[in-house]
Amino acid sequence: MTKYVFVTGGVTSSLGKGIIAASLAKLLQERNFKVTIQKLDPYINVDPGTLNPYEHGECYVTDDGAETDLDLGHYERFLNTPTSQENNITTGRIYQTVINKEREGAYLGKTVQVIPHITDEIKRRVQLLAENGDYDIVLTEIGGTVGDIESLPYLEAMRQMRQELGAENCLSVHLTLIPYLSAAKELKTKPTQHSVKELLQAGIQPDILVCRTEHPLTKDIKKKLALFCNVDSKSVIEAIDASTIYDVPLLMLKEKLDVRVLKKLKLKTSNKPDLSAWKEFLGRLKNPTHEVKIGLIGKYNELPDAYKSIYESFIHAGAENECTVKVVPIHSELLEVSEISEKLKGLDGILVAPGFGERGIAGKIKAVSYVREQGIPFFGICLGMQCAVVEYARSVLKLKGAASTEVKPNSKNPVIDLMADQKDISKKGGTMRLGSYKCQLSKGSIAYKAYGKQEITERHRHRYEFHNDYRKAFKNSGMVVTGINPDRDLVEIVEIPEHPFFLAVQFHPELKSTVEKPHPLFVAFVKAALNHKLSS
Repeated sequence: MTKYVFVTGGVTSSLGKGIIAASLAKLLQERNFKVTIQKLDPYINVDPGTLNPYEHGECYVTDDGAETDLDLGHYERFLNTPTSQENNITTGRIYQTVINKEREGAYLGKTVQVIPHITDEIKRRVQLLAENGDYDIVLTEIGGTVGDIESLPYLEAMRQMRQELGAENCLSVHLTLIPYLSAAKELKTKPTQHSVKELLQAGIQPDILVCRTEHPLTKDIKKKLALFCNVDSKSVIEAIDASTIYDVPLLMLKEKLDVRVLKKLKLKTSNKPDLSAWKEFLGRLKNPTHEVKIGLIGKYNELPDAYKSIYESFIHAGAENECTVKVVPIHSELLEVSEISEKLKGLDGILVAPGFGERGIAGKIKAVSYVREQGIPFFGICLGMQCAVVEYARSVLKLKGAASTEVKPNSKNPVIDLMADQKDISKKGGTMRLGSYKCQLSKGSIAYKAYGKQEITERHRHRYEFHNDYRKAFKNSGMVVTGINPDRDLVEIVEIPEHPFFLAVQFHPELKSTVEKPHPLFVAFVKAALNHKLSS
């Protein structure tokens, strides 16, 4: 039987439930259990695809085209295995399914209620993931904080599953905060006690407490937590603040979180977690021989989570190059009214980030123009590629009014245009070109050298595309198309061979970078930035 582990959070949000869940899953995976992680999100949006990044951070896209929560990125980066539509469930999707069934008459005239209909659908989704993937253990992270009204149906579904499957098959891990009062010089356990009380009111007794803390937990504090929260003292796990999220699996290994989970689930294994590759990565990460500064040109820089996967990809690629990548966020709107050379001074490379809409576009184009002319390594992603194409059309091809039709619908030279199959679409949710698609690379190109093969697959999230009518003109002027989708002849990658490193892609490479497999384009870009620094 598949075992289920639920991870809940208390006291405050942003404690790192996703990182704890991913770390535990990594330890279990290294013990040769087949593991996956699922996120239950309490918001009523069907998915985060239509949410502003300021609201919820980046929208993470899976191979099968699901627009999901950014925590799925952590799951993939830690486990090095892809997630899918089934790994992210929202309240919106749950209610949408139940209401559709009610309209079809599936409930035979019964009054549709939160219990049992909503909770039954939640349980079905959780267990469906296990059935379809044949997993030994499914970890389920419940979004939000215990006590939130939005999370109550999920907690009730969790309570029911525990009752139906038995305590040895359904485990509760509760993540809380142990705050430190500097005036009293004390760690306080009361918030955790109240958080556990909230869980108990929902009918759930946590099996394991994972306690976020700035200072080590003494034996006395662990005993006090165990006594008042009704858990054994060995099940009070210290989660002390770490310098990087990639330290957390090793910290949880030291605290024997995986051992406690396996014992309570009555699972036996002779395998010990082999984290040698993980430790090698951390060794390179913490002992760099060089440092480079990369400018991240975006318009959501106030919230780093809006570009979470890009930041993490730079960490992976930096470790691969034994180099610290210092990412310098630069708001594209500021570039529109500033002296560009001053704003980009001292940078070893520039990445122009993805995004939507007209705001900040002029600043991104201005940045592309500067690095192209100055020979500074450049990497454009999605909208970043489109800005590079527009800039080249204006500056080199001298195409009057060249633009993307997203910004100028009546442009005389729409070098970036709405895809043909998007023109009749009016609904916004889940209607973009989403998911994994093939790309054929030109031999000898930067991309080909980075990947080391001719056919690749990458994830997409866009509506606008390079206009093929202009392909020949660009090639004759020095910007070459080096990546093509073979099924629809769509432009996926452009490069400038005469430039030290000028690469722009329509897809999102940051979504496939993991600790064990840093993305080759990020690795190549960081290497180019380092070479630029050493040679200048």
